Amino acid sequence: MINIDERTITDAVVQSFATCPDLRLRAILTRLVHHLHDFAREVKLTEAEWLAGIQFLTDAGDITDAKRQEFILLSDTLGLSTLVTAQNNQRPAGCTEATVFGPFFVEGAPEVANGADIANGAKGLPCYVRGSVKGLDGLPILEATIDVWQSDDDGFYDVQHPDLEQHQARARLRNRSDGTFDFRSIVAVPYQIPKDGPVGKMLEATGRHAWRPAHLHFMIVAPGYERLITHVFRSDGPYLESDAVFGVRSTLIADWQRHEPGMAPDGAVLAVPFFTLDYAFVLNRSIATASR
Repeated sequence: MINIDERTITDAVVQSFATCPDLRLRAILTRLVHHLHDFAREVKLTEAEWLAGIQFLTDAGDITDAKRQEFILLSDTLGLSTLVTAQNNQRPAGCTEATVFGPFFVEGAPEVANGADIANGAKGLPCYVRGSVKGLDGLPILEATIDVWQSDDDGFYDVQHPDLEQHQARARLRNRSDGTFDFRSIVAVPYQIPKDGPVGKMLEATGRHAWRPAHLHFMIVAPGYERLITHVFRSDGPYLESDAVFGVRSTLIADWQRHEPGMAPDGAVLAVPFFTLDYAFVLNRSIATASR
């Protein structure tokens, strides 16, 4: 292939994938090349802009580590995460909707018993969460594993605190035989996604804010059912209409009830206000199970 120019380069690259044995990979790369080249032609991308884009991706790689995923954050803020989530989680009406995963999930969260205080010293007002995991038939789902994680009152996840040696506001638990589970944590508050990396610079350059509405993250896995990755948002908080990562669904907005100091659901007498949240999660049967 010689004398390739702006008119012939796309076909030349696509042809280079012709012998790829993985048909799905070939299809993805072919369409990716077409769209990338069409984008460069449409905006008449300059060499300086191309180099700036390369540096942006390099910076995203440099700041990514085991505790922070800048590429997921980039995908979130460009709406790609929501698009992929939506087209891959089209469930029957009545099932709990999925939303974005976010960049701060980590494996190895401590497994706790129902009723445990998962805050583990995290800063914030107490919040008592009670949930249930059921199927579309209304029956409890057995042996569900629930991962939950959230930010603290300062808007940071535990993995964002460099000197923190233990997990905070993050845990894994299992539901009871009646489908219910409960734990104590802290009330969720709005926070800004990390702004010290290339994604933050992109938001600043485009005049966008970095705020997310208050929410709890949940990942629920149960035998015979599709995995659910979702949030539960506070109905009384700001940024529901302008989430920086486009993750809010109206069905995931819930009332977090505020209570004055006094007797809490676990019998403790609290000297500070506290919150309670009740939410029912409905899972969809996996295709293999539903076809039996």
